[in-house]
Amino acid sequence: MSDVCPKFLTVGTGTAARQIAVRRREGAPPGLFWIGGFKSDMRGTKAEALDRWAQSNGRATTRFDYSGHGESGGNFTEGTVGRWFEETLAVFEAFCREPQIVIGSSMGGWLALLLSRELTRRTPADPRVTRLVLIAPAVDFTEVLMWKRFPPEVKREIEQTGVWALPSKYSEEPYPITRDLIEDGRKHLLLDGMIETGCAVRILQGVQDPDVPWQHTLDLTSRFARDDIVLTLVKDGDHRLSRPEDIERLIAAVAEP
Repeated sequence: MSDVCPKFLTVGTGTAARQIAVRRREGAPPGLFWIGGFKSDMRGTKAEALDRWAQSNGRATTRFDYSGHGESGGNFTEGTVGRWFEETLAVFEAFCREPQIVIGSSMGGWLALLLSRELTRRTPADPRVTRLVLIAPAVDFTEVLMWKRFPPEVKREIEQTGVWALPSKYSEEPYPITRDLIEDGRKHLLLDGMIETGCAVRILQGVQDPDVPWQHTLDLTSRFARDDIVLTLVKDGDHRLSRPEDIERLIAAVAEP
């Protein structure tokens, strides 16, 4: 497979400017727009598998790394949901002119829904997102899956020092969870109201997922009032859903006519 060299998009101005790495493969619509997870990057198993499928089928793909992730510039500890959403929207606007199937993994599922909301609120509504495919969507995770579950001593450390090191099963290094991340997340919560994307939504969720429990995703599903939505629960699936059989399910959801 021929690789695609990254291009760099400047997002933000002044001291807030950062260089966002983007890999764009030209092809037929609808294109695939990949939005990755918290502390992951665009060279992961699922993103690479989708790019290979797109290349084989002559389809356009766009993927990128958030600031503080992968090949992009910036510091991870400066990252917030709002900052990473600003980058998501900037990449989408700069590289995705044709209709898109938006695929969001974990935190990327939250950002995919924020992207859809932003586009549908425009006058007239922007119709570029034709389908959402969400993998273990960590919607509102900073509040529901982190803050509300943290013991009092962790909350106190975050409030007093501004950061707490969260041990991770996916990395030798802990994840720094900042006060800014938690506080900014509250500006973007979706589970306190109804969600309407105006397009088909396909969700893949592992029942054995320790990070985004399947009950959390079931609650999310109940927030969709009118959309054509299908939730697939993978009984033995974990959070990453990166096994060959999981990749097959993901490609099937993307390849749906």
